[in-house]
Amino acid sequence: MEGKAFNLLDEPWIRVMLPDCTVREVSLTQALTQAHTFTALAGEMPTQDVAVLRLLLAVLHTVFERVDETGQNHPIHEADEALERWHALWQGKQFPEEPIRAYLDAWHERFYLFHPQRPFYQVNALDRGTAYRTSKLNGAISESGKPNEPPQKPRLFANRAGSEKDKLSYPEAARWLVSLIAFDDASGKPSVRKKHSKHEMNTQVSEPEKGPSIGLGWLGKLGLIVAQGENLFETLMLNLVMLNHKSECWGKNVPTWELPQPRTQERCLISIPDNQAQLLTLQSRRVQLLREGNQIVGYRLLGGDYFDESNAFSEQMTLWMIVKGKDSRPNIFLPKRHDASRKIWREFSSIVAEKDEHALPGIVRWQRVLQSEEFIPSHRLARFQIISAQYDSKNCSMTDTFSDALGFHLGLLTDAGKTWVDQILTEIRIVDELAQRAWILGAHIEQAAGGGGDALGNQMKEQLYDRIDIPFRRFLASVDPADNDGQRRDRLDKWRQEARGITLALGREAAHQAGQAAFVGRTIENRKKKEKHHYSLPEAYNQFLSQVNKLLRDT
Repeated sequence: MEGKAFNLLDEPWIRVMLPDCTVREVSLTQALTQAHTFTALAGEMPTQDVAVLRLLLAVLHTVFERVDETGQNHPIHEADEALERWHALWQGKQFPEEPIRAYLDAWHERFYLFHPQRPFYQVNALDRGTAYRTSKLNGAISESGKPNEPPQKPRLFANRAGSEKDKLSYPEAARWLVSLIAFDDASGKPSVRKKHSKHEMNTQVSEPEKGPSIGLGWLGKLGLIVAQGENLFETLMLNLVMLNHKSECWGKNVPTWELPQPRTQERCLISIPDNQAQLLTLQSRRVQLLREGNQIVGYRLLGGDYFDESNAFSEQMTLWMIVKGKDSRPNIFLPKRHDASRKIWREFSSIVAEKDEHALPGIVRWQRVLQSEEFIPSHRLARFQIISAQYDSKNCSMTDTFSDALGFHLGLLTDAGKTWVDQILTEIRIVDELAQRAWILGAHIEQAAGGGGDALGNQMKEQLYDRIDIPFRRFLASVDPADNDGQRRDRLDKWRQEARGITLALGREAAHQAGQAAFVGRTIENRKKKEKHHYSLPEAYNQFLSQVNKLLRDT
């Protein structure tokens, strides 16, 4: 790369939303020092926003591990100091400008998007790796294909057309670069090949064997969950987890721009970072942007840093799943990726760690710590957003992204909220049972009408979850751990009456839409079991009513 251009600390490139819902671009420095004036990040996609959020958090971790809120040199060594530092920042209701500017000014040279030696988040003069079109860097399009060749999988209804697909301005490229390193698919080809002996080359292998798969970017492997505040300052603070899962201080923060020399090795296995700045700026890819004039026209890419993802508890923004150990081996925890077909409230047990404290997401644990320290009140509504990238079966292309959000009283994370948490988990299981009853009704109607599939059952099950979604969110947000027994019972009765009404209304609609053939029904013989069963709409509907009423009455 020749010449310096576009410093991320000075130039506007981060998209933020203002209180009047307009969107503007600001520099990285402005995003931090004026965070209290912005509602939220407002990039092109939620995945891009969380990648940028982690970059901003890396700066905050680094600055305020070393200096206090007044800018005085005061490194954090003890957990009490970390809590005091966080509380002082929170009480200020905005980030102190001087400490942030002093730090960023000291590292100003490392934040140029183009630089002769240290381009930001890139490897200078990358002479190998997979070459890509700019339309793949643009995550809103993400078309695969090599430069000067037609895309292999052109996107329908892309937000750009023709030659405009292969152009990005510097601000756009900066945002998508941060996102790419976090969420890149596994389509990149390794350049390193395994060397074989001369005998092996002559007798067994016609082509040198390729190196290890590039793998997904780190955030693509996670079930991302992020705490949300009333403005960008609060969002950053609620995700600024200053103690690890053992309630100890992190190691010394070393973001990627502070390394004496950038890592250039392909597929470099590293230890799990013990500090947040290193993890939040993890270079899962080696990238070099290619430019012509003031436009980005392509990029080169190699696999970058990675580590063993089991028990990687340094990661604070993911749900976890437990993998049972075999032969007396201990259980391990792996990131639990989101299922796009499941509403976030159906993952409530994973968020509140119903079975194992170690499975509690780091940022949720942090909210519990802040509440126990009385830094934030227990009656405050905790809001969490999940974000996920979806990939094809081989992880070679990103097929979709989605996000969802959930709010509930922070007091549910305390011991006082345990009774309500258990009850909420019961209500979720009841909803799952209601959905199953809807599926059975649909399947039986289809059988009675002469069909043999489960299309109607699947449709009714999905419909029930969709219809019950908003009411359940309202119920969950209304739950107050301070409820007495009478208030708790009244709240539950009201919710169950609503759930019953929604379920029965769906059943009535299905019955009314069924034809004459379903009403008459038919008998189906199961030759393997030597049984016959008669399916008809009246029988199926009466069974449905009985099971729904019994479930809601007896549970």
